[in-house]
Amino acid sequence: MLPLRFGSQTVLITGASSGLGAEFARQLASRGSDLVLVARRESKLESLAVELRDRFGVTVTTIAADLGDPGAAAALRTELEGRGVSVTSLINNAGFGTSGGFHEEDAERVRAEIALNVAALVDLTHTFIAQLRAGDGFLVNVASVAGYQPTPGFAVYGATKAFVRSFTEALWAESAGTGLRVLALSPGPTATEFFEVAGEDIGSGLPKMTARKGVGLTLRELKKPNPGPSVVPGPINTSLTIASKLVPRKLLLRAMSRASRSR
Repeated sequence: MLPLRFGSQTVLITGASSGLGAEFARQLASRGSDLVLVARRESKLESLAVELRDRFGVTVTTIAADLGDPGAAAALRTELEGRGVSVTSLINNAGFGTSGGFHEEDAERVRAEIALNVAALVDLTHTFIAQLRAGDGFLVNVASVAGYQPTPGFAVYGATKAFVRSFTEALWAESAGTGLRVLALSPGPTATEFFEVAGEDIGSGLPKMTARKGVGLTLRELKKPNPGPSVVPGPINTSLTIASKLVPRKLLLRAMSRASRSR
């Protein structure tokens, strides 16, 4: 596999208006990557694009879209083709979480969560993977440490991230022998808007990693000669994922249930 050259990449980042997505944009722009930023909030995308163009002199294309809508990935590819933009790398970061007992959750909100976290991610990956495999770029899918074990109180969110991790690791194996680097990023609690969306009290008291740290670790992993298939930022989060493989499932679920009730 050839060395990764960030400066030769045009990176499509979803969920780019804030949090990890915006941080990926900043750190990649500082390394010379051109960017395609996609999210629903157009004003935030444009503000970030102006910042990155002025600071780093890179080309930044912004597209406001709700990726949870059916056909959004195909529409995005058509829009980019019309603008003459060819994507060489993809970061599937868009997603959100819901919290509480599953029996109490709003059905439409849960459907939207699955549509964005799973269906849109798969659709976007399938839409662009042929051109990614033909180049020397990367595919990063954002999963979560919540995907390493069942998560009472976050049952649907944890399940969507377990899917993302499994799906991405399979693509890592399928991409062996191509120039494409494939990586599942599984952060723990991170200082982003996630907890405001999932429930403002859910994240209270939890130590949170900065988005800058998680993104920096991911980009360093991608630079390795043979990166992936997964990266978990931080020693505590890494220890938790190891424990999830060693502790009997029933005991693990009881511990997760107690932790959920304590929040």
